[in-house]
Amino acid sequence: MVRDIKKFSEGPFDVLVIGGGINGAAIAHMAALNGLRVALLEKGDFASGASSKSTKLIHGGLRYLENFELDLVRESLRERYVQIKSAPHLVRPQRFIIPVYRGDKRPLWMMRIGVWLYDVLSGKYAIEKRRALSAGEICQMVPGIQRQGLIGGVEYSDAQMNDARLCLENVLSAAEKGACVANYVEVRSLIQEKGKTVGAHAFDGIGKMAFDVRARNIVCAVGPWTNMFAKKERAPSLPQVRPTKGVHMIVKGQLANRALLVTAQEDRRVFFVLPWAHHSLIGTTDTDFHGSPDEVPVDQEDVDYLIREAKRVLPFAELKRENIIATFAGLRPLVSKIGAPAKISRKHVIKKSDSGILYVMGGKYTTYRKIAEDVMRRLTQKPLLDTREEFPVYGSGPIEEGADDIAKKHEMDVSVIQGLMDFYGVRYKDVLGFIDKDRDLKQPICSCSSVIRAQIVYAIEREMACTEDDIAMRRLMLGYIDCADGQCREMIRKILKERRV
Repeated sequence: MVRDIKKFSEGPFDVLVIGGGINGAAIAHMAALNGLRVALLEKGDFASGASSKSTKLIHGGLRYLENFELDLVRESLRERYVQIKSAPHLVRPQRFIIPVYRGDKRPLWMMRIGVWLYDVLSGKYAIEKRRALSAGEICQMVPGIQRQGLIGGVEYSDAQMNDARLCLENVLSAAEKGACVANYVEVRSLIQEKGKTVGAHAFDGIGKMAFDVRARNIVCAVGPWTNMFAKKERAPSLPQVRPTKGVHMIVKGQLANRALLVTAQEDRRVFFVLPWAHHSLIGTTDTDFHGSPDEVPVDQEDVDYLIREAKRVLPFAELKRENIIATFAGLRPLVSKIGAPAKISRKHVIKKSDSGILYVMGGKYTTYRKIAEDVMRRLTQKPLLDTREEFPVYGSGPIEEGADDIAKKHEMDVSVIQGLMDFYGVRYKDVLGFIDKDRDLKQPICSCSSVIRAQIVYAIEREMACTEDDIAMRRLMLGYIDCADGQCREMIRKILKERRV
């Protein structure tokens, strides 16, 4: 996809979506799918906010059962099924173990009832059913887990995702269906006529130029930036978003060969220890945040908290600061002001301001398709295409050829081809298309991963990557890999320089 700012002058559009996180991306995708003329603007890179800094799970929300949010859990479990079916290259089923210790604030009977209810609410959208585990079975399944005080547990199913790419592929799907999309474009002020917002004054941070975009409908899906954006139109009637911070860290090696959900001893929150790209992801925290959404720091006390709690369950794991590959923090744009952060509902809210802007607030990653559908029902009275069972994205679809045959054809290692298929879905062929033109592009960029040069070129030419971090952190996820010499980054900088005029 080509990033073409000139197209935005071809308005008025049916809808202008402001915000290129997962909600904005899905709204643009669904609007374009239903034949609307769509413009999508993101002031940073797509998914550069909370949409690439999640726990990387598509899940029903087991802990929401404690708040009796049965409707939210049921809706999320259905949406989990839609995502697994629609984007199998980005969303994959994952089995989780919940170990329960003597004295835990959530006793074994409670966890067993909770997981039973979770499966009941899944209904026909269940993945693989729960099962009760003895302490001995857990110790066999998770070598190195703390045995002292372990009384048993349960195993259940949810799904793991590549969050940044799932967001990106919604953007690419929108663009493929005719939407005008651009990253690094900031809406600096709004165009208002007779009390109604009819467009935006925007600034392209890459081309360093100002331009206007006009639209009949405007949707604001900027997550934790909502309060700041609302000031541009002076919208006092809107509820205030309450940002809460979730901190994660990536630790070298797989601390456990299974995904774990554990109750924290300090504050009764649940957190995860997950296999991630041959390493481990630990998270998350849930604390109020009062700073700028543009800078969300990972405080040392957050890291220490995660280390302490993980160490309690995995006492022999190498949980040292020098083994931390990366830390990151995202903000949840919650709506309620009342109660502890962990107790606030993740339900989404859609409100129209006095000037006609539709604001999307709250929500959780898993339900992004439903959020987009609810927005569309506010935008148009026409019947929508039915996406309740499947909402495919850019790389969705069956891969008909085997990795062995493709590897022989291109004279490449089969593991590299399989990696491309797993990462890009059916679009792996587009990456290989660059190799057909330049055989040097099949060379690996570094010894730390199987990423090849063609993937960098593809990110620049087809995925609108503009900066080194766009490629390393969100297109290729290299920031979560342990690279000793930084050759990955050097190659990205080299190819970026070659490909940019």
